[in-house]
Amino acid sequence: MSERLDLTIRRPVPQLSRAADIGHLPTDDMIINLGPSHPATHGTVNIRLVLDGERIKDAQVNVGYLHRGFEKECEAHTWAEIFPYTDRLNYASPMLNNVGFAMAVEKLLGIAPPLRAQYIQVIVGELARLCDHLTYMAAQVMEMGALTVFFYAVKGREWLWDLLEEISGARLTHSYVRIGGVAWDMPEGWPDRAGATLLKVGEIVSEIDRLVTRNRIFLDRMEGIAVVSAEDAVSFGWTGPCLRASGVEYDVRKAHPYRVYDRFDFEIPIGTNGDNLDRYLVRIEEVRQSIRIIQQALEQVEPGPVLLDDPRVVLPPKRETYNTIEGLINHFKLVVDGIRVPAGETYSYTEASNGELGFYLVSDGTGRPVKCRCRPPCFMQMTAMEQMLRGQFIADLVPIFDTLNMIGGECDR
Repeated sequence: MSERLDLTIRRPVPQLSRAADIGHLPTDDMIINLGPSHPATHGTVNIRLVLDGERIKDAQVNVGYLHRGFEKECEAHTWAEIFPYTDRLNYASPMLNNVGFAMAVEKLLGIAPPLRAQYIQVIVGELARLCDHLTYMAAQVMEMGALTVFFYAVKGREWLWDLLEEISGARLTHSYVRIGGVAWDMPEGWPDRAGATLLKVGEIVSEIDRLVTRNRIFLDRMEGIAVVSAEDAVSFGWTGPCLRASGVEYDVRKAHPYRVYDRFDFEIPIGTNGDNLDRYLVRIEEVRQSIRIIQQALEQVEPGPVLLDDPRVVLPPKRETYNTIEGLINHFKLVVDGIRVPAGETYSYTEASNGELGFYLVSDGTGRPVKCRCRPPCFMQMTAMEQMLRGQFIADLVPIFDTLNMIGGECDR
């Protein structure tokens, strides 16, 4: 009789580790990638996490997925043709980008726009700051589950976009500012409509404040999370609302006033803890301060020209272009060859929505820049994100990321 086969499946007996011996299961770190196209990042950023359970042990943040070659592209265009590219930096507040670039070129030229144009630039710039901060609020609270607030904030932003569309002709990418002023004056009745809209936007922000700021769930997700000290914030190169939330009272509009900001009475809100909640509260208060600035500007602005009267810099009126040979040639030379900016280099900076927006320009005396370097404020803020994430829960990632208000167009350029 043949020997019977043993068909029993034999499995290796697991060796219990010392951790298992004392009643704990052995664990390994988990590595996950978020993005660059992940809902939690709502932008083009990759975040590589090392997790111990739900705790973030380490993080690596990679930006640059929305790099469009903005700076190199500028070298192939005339100074005036660069404005549409600046619109696409922080696309939540394009007017502020327009103003910042115009100021840099005007610094090289040694000129300044007429007083009325400076007031209008302040007005449209602060309207853009309101749009940016409302966009931030909508995203911040919506991604934490408060969808109603998203609709409130977006409704206010739509009203502001109506105003900006009426004055510039475009709803988002305005290209309204010019070297030496603005494209055209405010439409008839626009200041009154702007004043009425500001009141409604102020009510919306107060409503959001009442609805969210003292909500227990919201506070638990924001208070004491991702604290950044004033020393660290300065070390990272932070500016803007994030820096002020860490307790540093620095605002370009106050520290180095430009345009007509020194004529307005407004305050710089600062935080005390440097956590998520402070970064949110600072922006809430900045909305109120921007409304104050616009209201004062609307009261103070006087009639006058809105473009510099200088044929070397400003295009002639259409009537002259179509009816005189001088106007036609002037128009042709400015469009084809560009404004002749004196040779030299300069750095100019303004207070954009996320902080100090700087332009470093080099001119060789021709109609196009040799170099156009941009200092994007939210790039500096993203350098701190790895430190902010370490030791937090993975559920804290989205609120932390939101408070930095990373705008891919500005960060990656």
